[in-house]
Amino acid sequence: QVQLVESGGGLVQAGGSLRPSCAASGRSFRSYTMGWFRPAPGKEREFVAAISGSGSITYGDSVKGRFTIPRDNGKNTVYLQMNSLKPEDTAVYSCAARVGYYSLSDSAKYAYWGQGTQVTVSS
Repeated sequence: QVQLVESGGGLVQAGGSLRPSCAASGRSFRSYTMGWFRPAPGKEREFVAAISGSGSITYGDSVKGRFTIPRDNGKNTVYLQMNSLKPEDTAVYSCAARVGYYSLSDSAKYAYWGQGTQVTVSS
C-alpha cells in the first residue's frame, strides 16, 4: 500500500514557476513509476509527466519543454517543476504511483493516487 500526499500548489502569474511535490509512504518508493495528471475537457485525466524507477521520463505534449519531473528517492518524493506557466495550466494536479514501466501515460495503469494540489495561473 502506498499513500501519496501532494503539496506546493498555489497562485502564480502567467510566465511564472511552481514546484508541487508528492511525498510517498512505504519502503519501495524507488521501484515505483510516479506520474502527474490533471483533469482535461472531454477526458477523465490528462497525462502531464511520469518517471519510472529506472529514471525513464515521458511528458505530455502540452507541457514538453516547460515542465520537468525530478524525483528524490532518499526523501520518497517526486516533484513537478513547472516553468513558463500559462493560464490553461490551471488545474488540480494529482500524483500517482504504479509498478511497471510501460504505457506511462495511461492513468488506468496507476494503482495509487493522491488528493491533488490546486495550481492557478492568472493572466
